[in-house]
Amino acid sequence: MGLGCKDKAGSSMNKFQNVSFRSLGDFFDYLPENELRVVESLRDLILDTLPEPKEKLSFNVPYYQCYRNVCFIWPGSIGWGGVKDGVLLGFVQGHLMMDDEHYLEKGNRKYVRTRRFCQRQEIDFDKVRSLLHEAAAIDEELRSVAKKRRK
Repeated sequence: MGLGCKDKAGSSMNKFQNVSFRSLGDFFDYLPENELRVVESLRDLILDTLPEPKEKLSFNVPYYQCYRNVCFIWPGSIGWGGVKDGVLLGFVQGHLMMDDEHYLEKGNRKYVRTRRFCQRQEIDFDKVRSLLHEAAAIDEELRSVAKKRRK
């Protein structure tokens, strides 16, 4: 078990999660090398592309938010999320994205859209950057709508 993980004996885990991390560092330390390379590449792209993103652990994986949660990175080694292998990049408001090329997968989800990467070389950085810009614009629109409602 990776550093910072708690087992059932000392646990803040629940019956669905096989690990629990105290920090992002613990999360990164836990990942196998192949997933870590993909996660680090996606993370760098997200942090460089989103406007002032906040990074936090939620469901034991990193989520990135501006106004709301915009996207997340879910490695297969965090098993309870249903990811069998590779690393999912998920867009929380994916149902609002254009995605005419069907680059993202819907699966059985109503809102979230994802793309799975097994190797760093599979990442189309320009395409993912474009999707992140679109997701950030949607997030900003949702912030504007919420702000108008409060007035």
